[in-house]
Amino acid sequence: MPTLRDPLWNNIRVDGPYVALLDSAPFQRLRYVRQLGLAHLVYPGATHSRFEHALGAYHLARLTVRVLADHGELEGVPEADRALVVAAALLHDIGHYPFSHALEEIGVPHHEAVAGPLIADGPVGDVLRATWGADAPERVLALIRGTSDSPLQGLISGSIDLDKTDYLKRDAMMCGVAYGEIDVDRLRHALTVVTDPVSGRRTVGLREKGLSALESLLFAKYQMYRNVYWQHAVRSATAMYKRLVEDALQDGLLAVGALAGHTDEGLLHAIQEATARAGRPTPALLGAITERRLYKRALEVSAAELTGVALEWIAEDRARTRRAEAALARAHGLGDGELLLDYPRKERMLGLDLPLLARDGTVRRITDSGIAGALNLPVLGEQLYHSARWLRVFTARRLELPRAAVLEALAAG
Repeated sequence: MPTLRDPLWNNIRVDGPYVALLDSAPFQRLRYVRQLGLAHLVYPGATHSRFEHALGAYHLARLTVRVLADHGELEGVPEADRALVVAAALLHDIGHYPFSHALEEIGVPHHEAVAGPLIADGPVGDVLRATWGADAPERVLALIRGTSDSPLQGLISGSIDLDKTDYLKRDAMMCGVAYGEIDVDRLRHALTVVTDPVSGRRTVGLREKGLSALESLLFAKYQMYRNVYWQHAVRSATAMYKRLVEDALQDGLLAVGALAGHTDEGLLHAIQEATARAGRPTPALLGAITERRLYKRALEVSAAELTGVALEWIAEDRARTRRAEAALARAHGLGDGELLLDYPRKERMLGLDLPLLARDGTVRRITDSGIAGALNLPVLGEQLYHSARWLRVFTARRLELPRAAVLEALAAG
């Protein structure tokens, strides 16, 4: 029964079929996929991997299922269903691309779609079927994609899923910042299984006593987006990497279907080798990333200052974004790929949708409308979102672009 030492949760016990899942080749690849993509170029300690995060989510799932069982919350939930929830926590990121979420921003299939064949076929599927039945891979995939009818679905995909608890605390610790503080024990012991007043189905909910712990999770998420995930130099490196891979795909040097089979460094090496085979010079962006010559901010405008300006297409329409980048580059004496736009896709910064078990025994849903007298989420969420999200123009050499002219060009484009 292996016990792994983890810097965040200390001892993590792995036993039975979970050892076989962990030892499979698709899961072992996650050792070489960084949890925070290129953030290590800004926060040197952020070299932790998806492998470590998946182990942490697995550990939290085991503990949480045990707590719920001890509280008598899991009557009628078969042991196999409980075990598959733990397996789903372990496998939830198995389809991740190199350097984390960045490539999903250029329109390649979501990592949960990539996970499908990795879980259904090969060594992972063999273990799941041999241990929990012929339909086990499909049940695990449903949990990961948020479509399962299991009462424990919310532990894997939902407002307070265990994935968030691990990555927020782990990312903060490894980056050396103090923004990921979450009252994990209080939150875990406040979880319950209730009948949803809207759907009438049993589902994971929160006892009222856990509201303060829930707030700690929400604000940790906001702080990490503002100070780490959307930090300007992290976003510069991410924009450069996205353009590098997108160019390689468009030039036929890479295939979309092969991306998720690579490790971080493996993908960069594949681009270099494919470029050399095609008789082309090494892409300037590849050298700039590996040597940490990050593009500079030529302009940045907070989302609060962009009210009424329709720029969501920068995060959603890559063809239009590339046309706008090319036009701005020409207008300011820059070459192709030397100017990059970045406006991260809008997140539900404080989004919630889960049942709350009040002290008087009634159940109501916490949604984005918040709770009167406790969480004014619409106001808080919009304010925090506006302060965390920025439109940025990055350039290969230091420039200062005219704000009014750039915004006018983007609005017209």
